[in-house]
Amino acid sequence: MFDKILIANRGEIACRIARTCRRLGIATVAVHSEADAGAPHVRMADEAVLLGAAPAAESYLRAERICQAIRDSGAQAVHPGFGFLAENAAFVEAVEATGAVFIGPSAAAVAAMGDKIESRRIAQAAGLTVIPGSGEASDDADRAVKAARRIGYPVMLKAAAGGGGKGMRTATSDDETREGFLRARSEAQAAFGDGRIFVEKLIAQPRHIEIQLLADRHGKVLWLNERECSIQRRHQKVIEEAPSPLLDDATRRAMGEQAASLARAVGYRSAGTVEFVGDANKNFYFLEMNTRLQVEHPVTEAICGLDLVEWMIRIAAGEALVFDQDDIAIDGWAIEARICAEDPRRGFLPSAGRLVRYRPPPEGEGIRIDSGVEEGSEASVFYDPMLAKLIVHGRDRGEAIARMAAALDRFELRGIGHNIDFLAALLRERRFLAGEMTTALVDELWPQGFAGAPCGTRERLALAGAALFAHLTTLARGRRLAAGTGQLPPLGERWSLRLAAGEPALAAVARLRGGVLALALDGDGEIAVESAWHPGLTLFEGRVDGRPLAFPIERRDGLRWRLSHAGVALEVEVLPARAAALLAGLPPRRADQGALLLRSPMPGMVVELPVAAGDAVEAGQALAVIEAMKMENVLRAERSAKVAQVHVAKGDSVATDQPLLSFQRAGAAGGA
Repeated sequence: MFDKILIANRGEIACRIARTCRRLGIATVAVHSEADAGAPHVRMADEAVLLGAAPAAESYLRAERICQAIRDSGAQAVHPGFGFLAENAAFVEAVEATGAVFIGPSAAAVAAMGDKIESRRIAQAAGLTVIPGSGEASDDADRAVKAARRIGYPVMLKAAAGGGGKGMRTATSDDETREGFLRARSEAQAAFGDGRIFVEKLIAQPRHIEIQLLADRHGKVLWLNERECSIQRRHQKVIEEAPSPLLDDATRRAMGEQAASLARAVGYRSAGTVEFVGDANKNFYFLEMNTRLQVEHPVTEAICGLDLVEWMIRIAAGEALVFDQDDIAIDGWAIEARICAEDPRRGFLPSAGRLVRYRPPPEGEGIRIDSGVEEGSEASVFYDPMLAKLIVHGRDRGEAIARMAAALDRFELRGIGHNIDFLAALLRERRFLAGEMTTALVDELWPQGFAGAPCGTRERLALAGAALFAHLTTLARGRRLAAGTGQLPPLGERWSLRLAAGEPALAAVARLRGGVLALALDGDGEIAVESAWHPGLTLFEGRVDGRPLAFPIERRDGLRWRLSHAGVALEVEVLPARAAALLAGLPPRRADQGALLLRSPMPGMVVELPVAAGDAVEAGQALAVIEAMKMENVLRAERSAKVAQVHVAKGDSVATDQPLLSFQRAGAAGGA
């Protein structure tokens, strides 16, 4: 066994690897950029080495600096995690040249499976069913269009190297193929240093299912059942689960045996994943092989009772697998949700900034948190937006979903945009609950963008009641502190509750006594709210009409309370009835016409600026491309306009809301 391992990664995966190493008594060496000098993964390690500046190209992707850190620290082995250099064959060779062991497959296997065109050829030869496609890279947009026409629309444009959703676009026409080719090539070049793109047929109603493998250096290859990763957005996985609601035992075995056949064909060792795309009839096709640990590996660990990082280390140290295929069972059901720094209500744009509050639900009772941040951490524009993973395990799928929903409601995250409400809403959708999802589910559920989960009357009243409980409890505390002044009028019983701007307010009669709020709403009956909540708490826990509820709560100002529950985020304005009546008599505020500007919706770098002052633009036309958190985001015109002035240049770094372009006519252009 190794005495010291260098972890060539950052964030939650570096922390996760460090935890297993600590349990095994292995010392760890962290590497970091200047931006990550105080990050949790650095503090968890026994040693830390600075690689360079914040951009990954100047730090985490500098193989020669990582190799120097191996030599300087005396690390005997290197775990690459996922992303960065994890699937770079040249890095594997460079690590081995230092005398250290690469905790993963051989350079030859990484090279063979890392090239999607070569892996497709090998898979066919090994007897796997593959998706119809070009079988070769397209080096320009016209060639990609010819391939797409030959295959037949719709098609998928995919990077020949790498994975993780980078360098992927769908296309249903020649024009979409041309633009998609340019975007995919640019992302692939930036992420993997390889801009080759190939074209495949897009499978109708696809489901993304993958088989986890473990293979040792002694010829044993085992498949550890499957994960379903169909809940995706922009080819990025959002929610993963194990096992899959689609598969039966016969299909599971057929997929597992095909995956193992491919691993044997390339002499694979370590943990790896073979990804398939399937359809509603359980037909499946080889997609790619990931020669590394997957983001979603915890759900497999939960149902199989194995620590995959531990076995990667043991295999790299030459140990043999001590269990057989028949020993691999399925224990219950596991679900993972990725907590990301992005704003679903603004088209999932990346959100950078400081985490002023970060309080995950407590671990235990089937709940696991894999996190690389803490309260006060910075969500940086330089790295992937994933902050943490919430993993739950239950006896069956229903219990796992219920446990995940309750845990998301208790997850407190403030200071940046995040996707927790979006995840909570997904869990309550009928098709997800029925296990009928496809990779298109998110787009089908919210074709105009996510604007929150539907909020029924019962939920709205529960949130309104909790807001009024918090408001009256806060007022009562203030009255107790001011007791004896003789200046306190009686606390009123009639209140006005407004749940959204523009909506009519709810008239309520409320009585708060001993932690119980009795609330009568005109036309909506009565509800009772019981809680031990008091000012200073940021999580409301209590019972509404006997139903237990827990959710984050925040006082926005003296009148408004923000609450998030079950995918619904509300700001409840609480006013005494008399004050609300006086306010209603004021003249309405004039609508703000706004500046004639296109502003950057996120911090990032301008990678393309295809318009100039004086240009006439049409609705849908690309105005700028902003790169943030390793993805390119195209900002388009919402309607016809004329560019008056360009405020930035290609290569400029921009901040959120920084003006990019101005126009001659009000409302002439807009965001992404």
